[in-house]
Amino acid sequence: MNISIIGAGYVGLVTGASLAELGHTVTVMDIDEDRIRRLERGIVPIHEPGLNRLIEKNTGDGRLSFTTSVEQIVSEADIHFICVWTPPQEDGTADLSAVRAVAKTLGTEFAAQKKNDQIVITKSTVPVGTGKLVQKIIRESFKGDCAVVSNPEFLREGQAVADMMHPDRIVVGSNNRKAAETVLSLYENIKTPTLVVDLETAEMIKYAANAFLATKISFINEVANVCERVGADVDKVAEAIGMDPRIGKHFLRAGIGYGGSCFPKDVRALQQFANHEGYDFKLLKSVIEVNEQQRNLVVEKLIRHLKDIKDKDILVLGLAFKANTDDIRESAAIDIIKRLQKHGARVRAYDPLALLRAQQVFDGTITYVRHPHEGAKDVDAVVIATEWPEFRELDWAFMKSESRTPILIDGRNLLDAQEMKKHGFTYEGVGRR
Repeated sequence: MNISIIGAGYVGLVTGASLAELGHTVTVMDIDEDRIRRLERGIVPIHEPGLNRLIEKNTGDGRLSFTTSVEQIVSEADIHFICVWTPPQEDGTADLSAVRAVAKTLGTEFAAQKKNDQIVITKSTVPVGTGKLVQKIIRESFKGDCAVVSNPEFLREGQAVADMMHPDRIVVGSNNRKAAETVLSLYENIKTPTLVVDLETAEMIKYAANAFLATKISFINEVANVCERVGADVDKVAEAIGMDPRIGKHFLRAGIGYGGSCFPKDVRALQQFANHEGYDFKLLKSVIEVNEQQRNLVVEKLIRHLKDIKDKDILVLGLAFKANTDDIRESAAIDIIKRLQKHGARVRAYDPLALLRAQQVFDGTITYVRHPHEGAKDVDAVVIATEWPEFRELDWAFMKSESRTPILIDGRNLLDAQEMKKHGFTYEGVGRR
């Protein structure tokens, strides 16, 4: 089928490249001319394992192309995915200005080209009711047949291509059964459970999924904080309760909290639109509060060991919100660095991928190092803020010998506590003895 993807961001590029890999003809459209020109030259603006290869292969085969022209995508395709960014506003609600703008533009262009039987799909994470809003906006200028479908994405950064090509489920929601079945047929070569629901239910599924996963993370972090006080080991607690199939082992890793472009945004958005509907979602308030608390605990532990961190040199290992990505949106590492700076600490930082993005945030107020060994020279403490596997392989004996004070705060429980103590570190993880 001929498909258009509106928005050449993270979701749009992964969705577009994957649909092309499934055999469809896909055009990715974005108003950012520089981004489109770069994509046409094979320069992918985000880091996602496997995405470069997928884009290169399918552009070479002629199934994937890029444009800035709305007229082109409407003339060539009858199925249009809205994949624009819906960032949080100050009150936590989702900013739908880009979604509204796309809907208005599509309606105008459908009318101008006298199109019919159009399908518009919201792939972006949007509050319940957005599909009806998109339909209403399109109808203001286009009176032909147009169905709106919700097809939420469940992509994990660092594993998004695999998640798109081998999903654990596909959800399609629409009040138009024929349109829903058409969208479902786009994935007919993927063998996985599918669920066809109404529009509002599909929109709610994505928020409920992310909010529940965030809740599991905050829950195990609360358990970890109790473990520290009673001398229990949260890693073993998580392993044991995760064996219960009613609970499951995933998202039970204690640490400094969740981050990224989805969990923080979606938890706040669900809380806010629940409030708007007159329901006080008390549980999500606590989930958000615990996540904030975890980041401050790192600072508190440093102050407990160093007494005062003003003018102390702290090496932060990791800037991305998780490993295998360069995304620093809502990164716990970035938040912790800002808190350290408020206390007057001098911060050095290292990340395998996210240094350039972090430079745009801190504007020269922290020191970036080319390797953790370089950053360890005369440092007062080391903080592991992102679970990069390569940090396990560092020469920790050398790191200790270079440090002024061998204090190690492992915010991701990445290292073996006993081994670090053998190297001479004063070691603290999260929820460990």
